[in-house]
Amino acid sequence: MPSSLPLRYGTNPQQSPARVFMRDGADLPIQVLGGSPGYINLLDGLNAWQLVRELKAATGLPGAASFKHVSPAGAAVGVPLNDTLKKIYFVDDAELSPLATAYARARGADRLCSFGDFIALSDTVDVPTARLITREVSDGVIAPGYEPEALEILKKKKAGKYAVVQIDPAYEAPTTETRDVFGVSFEQGRHTRPVTAADFNNIVTKSKNLPESALRDLQIAWIVLKYTQSNSVAFVADGQAIGVGAGQQSRVHCVRLAGQKADLWRLRQHPAVLALPFRPEIKRPERDNAIDQFLRDDITPREKAAWPEIFTELPRQLTPEEKRAWLDVLTNVALGSDAFFPFSDSIHRAAASGVKYVFEPGGSTRDADVISAADDYGMTMAFTGVRLFHH
Repeated sequence: MPSSLPLRYGTNPQQSPARVFMRDGADLPIQVLGGSPGYINLLDGLNAWQLVRELKAATGLPGAASFKHVSPAGAAVGVPLNDTLKKIYFVDDAELSPLATAYARARGADRLCSFGDFIALSDTVDVPTARLITREVSDGVIAPGYEPEALEILKKKKAGKYAVVQIDPAYEAPTTETRDVFGVSFEQGRHTRPVTAADFNNIVTKSKNLPESALRDLQIAWIVLKYTQSNSVAFVADGQAIGVGAGQQSRVHCVRLAGQKADLWRLRQHPAVLALPFRPEIKRPERDNAIDQFLRDDITPREKAAWPEIFTELPRQLTPEEKRAWLDVLTNVALGSDAFFPFSDSIHRAAASGVKYVFEPGGSTRDADVISAADDYGMTMAFTGVRLFHH
């Protein structure tokens, strides 16, 4: 493999020339098997690859991530799907291997944000996973290997322009990383610390209940946050991120953003959504947008005027009371925060989205207020003592 790879352009078309290369002249750990990945594609891919390999190491299950603009729109491990999730992820007609299941979860949790994603997979890509990928709007995929038939399927996507990248699974980056900003070089130790079950031993709430499924989901949240632009929080349920709040300056805005996404994930499982009378010619991306409109309280008259072109008959929107009743059924959600909660407002918002298990580093002057709020909701909260900022 070469030590340098030219790219069409950098972050924007006006930023040329562009390339990726190894400073020491060693071979790149990646090989392009199809298409032509761009600068942002490879930023997404290399971050996402680290995330999924840590998911696999922590859980023993195949991992998948759907990345957009250097943060995960979704991430998951291969926990089997129930029939409802298969339907809302549009995979009820598909063959699902464990890796394909992980990808279906990662892509399906937030389909609006995953549109045009870059995919990372922890295991060799099999045919069921390749077939799922070909059905979605995506820029490319990175994985440690590809079955021959799966590779041929992917190389035909986008008329041969789909980026298929193979990464050496044995590659380890140097322990020190460097970047240049405005001609100034920054250097730091690479964040290599793995998550372990012992990281959640310091439970500070009255409730000490932490079942294995919750411990798994907290570990997933930790790994997701490690590769999400800060400030960030992650809501996780059933082995997958269901809401990621990334890049917000305020902690509570992270929680509100992620909570809204988690609520949308839950509401998409409502019988009224499952029964929406779509016209047969309406494709999956248009269905995603229509479902989002259907569930919004602030839908505009102009948006609603297009519904006769989407639905065979106009559906009745759910009332706020109906939505709240459905959301209140959602429990056992795990929430991770990449830094401490400075106020209890985040806990109050998290409770509205079914959060029962929480981790954060601790260390705020208002830790006692945050713990008290968690106790009021019967949450189990661990202080890890580890900050997970990513920039």
